[in-house]
Amino acid sequence: EWFETVFHELNDEVVIGWLAEEGEFVKAGTQLCSLQGSARALLTGERTALNLLQTLSATATISQKYANKVEGTSARILDTRKTIPGLRNAQKYAVSCGGCYNHRVGLYDGILIKENHILAAGSILAAVSTAKVLGAGVPVEVEVETLDEAQQALSAGADILLLDNFDLEMLRKAVELNKGQAKLEASGNVSLETIRSIAETGVDFISVGALTKNVEAVDLSMRIEFLE
Repeated sequence: EWFETVFHELNDEVVIGWLAEEGEFVKAGTQLCSLQGSARALLTGERTALNLLQTLSATATISQKYANKVEGTSARILDTRKTIPGLRNAQKYAVSCGGCYNHRVGLYDGILIKENHILAAGSILAAVSTAKVLGAGVPVEVEVETLDEAQQALSAGADILLLDNFDLEMLRKAVELNKGQAKLEASGNVSLETIRSIAETGVDFISVGALTKNVEAVDLSMRIEFLE
């Protein structure tokens, strides 16, 4: 959609034919699409369109690598709000194409209570209580750094606990402590090497900022053939 929009904003008569499906794995050298239109429109839109496609393909590719690592477990991989400015919706779409899932989009569709919120409110209980009043119907998540804080968040009625930088043993203890009361999200120290072990602790979600903030653009190019 974003790739196509670039050319259609320049000339709505540009015709684009896709040769690969969304989320499909393709080998190096594979032709992804064909375009027909005026040379002016194609050359003007080339760099912007390729930038978008390269970045979003990279986002989907790294997402697929993470998704494959937890296959067979019940854990879902979530993205974060650590996205490229102006491309949040596009990157979140790419994450889903890669087989991972979207966390909240903004501050309106999910409340995440962090350390500074707790300090301002006075306690985890006060912060959760206020959030549930002000954001009725919106899930309330609390970031915790210890098992004691996890217990406080559970007692306060949090919907989700974000287990910040918990090691594997602490994650397992948090799952045992939780007893299915809230959803558990592991965050911090997550990599392709560690994510399988994290998923096997029994947490519901694992959030990975690297899906959208550290992407390395896929190498793509456009070649023009002039028709007589």
